[in-house]
Amino acid sequence: MILITGAAGFIGSYLVGYLNSQGRDDLLLVDDFSRKDKQGNLNNKKFKTAIEREELFTFLENQNPDLDMVFHLGARTDTTEKEVSIFNHLNLEYSKKIWNYCTVTKTPLVYASSAATYGLGEWGFIDSDEVTKKLKPLNPYGDSKQQFDLWVLERKEYPPFWAGLKFFNVYGPNEYHKGRMASVPLHIFHTLKSDKEVKLFRSHKEGIKDGEQQRDFIYVKDLAKVCWFLFLHQSHSGIYNLGTGKARTFLDLAKACFSALNMEPQIAFIDTPEDIRETYQYFTEASMEKLKSIGYLDTFTELEDGIAEYYQKFLGVGNYF
Repeated sequence: MILITGAAGFIGSYLVGYLNSQGRDDLLLVDDFSRKDKQGNLNNKKFKTAIEREELFTFLENQNPDLDMVFHLGARTDTTEKEVSIFNHLNLEYSKKIWNYCTVTKTPLVYASSAATYGLGEWGFIDSDEVTKKLKPLNPYGDSKQQFDLWVLERKEYPPFWAGLKFFNVYGPNEYHKGRMASVPLHIFHTLKSDKEVKLFRSHKEGIKDGEQQRDFIYVKDLAKVCWFLFLHQSHSGIYNLGTGKARTFLDLAKACFSALNMEPQIAFIDTPEDIRETYQYFTEASMEKLKSIGYLDTFTELEDGIAEYYQKFLGVGNYF
């Protein structure tokens, strides 16, 4: 069996569907299943049992399931949340308990870290342990992910295989419920349903033109493929970046969104809000050499192709994956 936390959420539910497509339906799903707005994510999914998030460890103690792997994707992901105690419980202490359980039961573990750990990127976006130890995230969410990564690197006892994945800017199906924390492509889609113009942040940094701020946008399908690869090849434990390795501008993204809807681009620029201007990232790009070095050679979805599939097969018709 495979256990997935955050299984009703964006990335977790997509992974459930992907595992189903690989013939795995012996799945234990963990989440806060009281959220009505996430129920569509699990429509037509095949799994064995759904377990409430706060009941997981009681379930594990009582049932002692024979697990092939744990995918720990559940977390509080709101980057604007300031209440540290929420992150301490859901992102730090909960993750430590999962790590300890996997260590004791000798269960392989893949967990979600985040590119938010890189802060302003002053040390680059390199997933080496040496760089990881220097990072200074910009918000409590990023800090909670960083603190867990550091805790993991200090462990003397660990699961037989483990991998922490630093997700970069993920977009794709099953994020309808995420509200303001949804991806930029989803927000642009909703904007273009009522307006023909997209507004992007103006650049406030010398040498960078408006709209040429860059991010590493990765399609959620590529995340699922990497998770499956790690399930099949449990040979090199460590913390890995998970982006495409190719930064693209917000102008590129906006143009891809217009193209996917067969609309002529109409783009305007507004000032970056002053409260985030000093900490706004102008560039993120995952170094992907570490993942490639352990044998992951699959290509990543081009931004234009990913947006086209997302808009035309999912958002445009209200479908889930």
